[in-house]
Amino acid sequence: MTPRKHKPTTILTDKLYDQIQEAVAFIRQRTNFQPATGIILGTGLSRLADEIAAGTAIDYKDIPHFPVSTVQSHRGQLIFGKLAGAPVVAMAGRFHYYEGYTMQQVTFPVRVMKALGVERLIVSNAAGSTNAAIEAGDLVFIKDHINLQPENPLRGPNDERLGVRFPDLLHTYDRAMLAQATAIAQANGIRAHEGVYAALTGPNLETPAEYRHLHTIGGDVVGMSTVPEVLVAKHAGMRIFVVSVVSNKCFPIEEIRETSLEDVLAVVESAEPKVALVVRELLGAF
Repeated sequence: MTPRKHKPTTILTDKLYDQIQEAVAFIRQRTNFQPATGIILGTGLSRLADEIAAGTAIDYKDIPHFPVSTVQSHRGQLIFGKLAGAPVVAMAGRFHYYEGYTMQQVTFPVRVMKALGVERLIVSNAAGSTNAAIEAGDLVFIKDHINLQPENPLRGPNDERLGVRFPDLLHTYDRAMLAQATAIAQANGIRAHEGVYAALTGPNLETPAEYRHLHTIGGDVVGMSTVPEVLVAKHAGMRIFVVSVVSNKCFPIEEIRETSLEDVLAVVESAEPKVALVVRELLGAF
């Protein structure tokens, strides 16, 4: 079958359900594989997709209403198969608000995952540390977040077929998966912490004053993604686990150094085997 080429379209809130169904129908023409877990592989972490066995890969550009990732190191494929024996669908690369997409476009793949039958979402990202005890290369398992982004993917008319109007975020991050991941890290000698993720828009890195502010209000790591996907996953009733790879240290202020994308990728890629180990064993445990 010749793949159809689709330009990313504006996600219209009142037509969101229909657009999800169109994307699912196209995917089902390519694979009948039934994933139980969705995985979002962020900056520098897409090599884990190579470990997915007997997979079917579909380019984002071919899927109706999907955006196309513009970020270096993001492969831009939806991959179906088994990882550690568990049936998964993985996003090799994600979308960001700073790329110019709406929050509905950024989170559209999570909606599609849910419609495909996914009940559990594992999210990875690269983030800066605003906690003096957390070093570059450490893993942080997210227990809560602070949303400082200017838009919310749940804004607009609510479709009850997708979730409730006012989702409660008290138990957003799955405590059982968080505890299991912590035990896996300890058993394998991996430096890992539980922490709070602060979400900003980007694409610029933050100023020293902003890092100090984030530290003061309780943020342990800061990044430009993840929270929109988490909000939609929670709205959809999914269990959620998030792991951040600390790419650079942003607190205390005197330890901040100028950081490039190349610097971030180098640190994150060196930590990728630790993330892969945690994810594999977590999938095996659940």
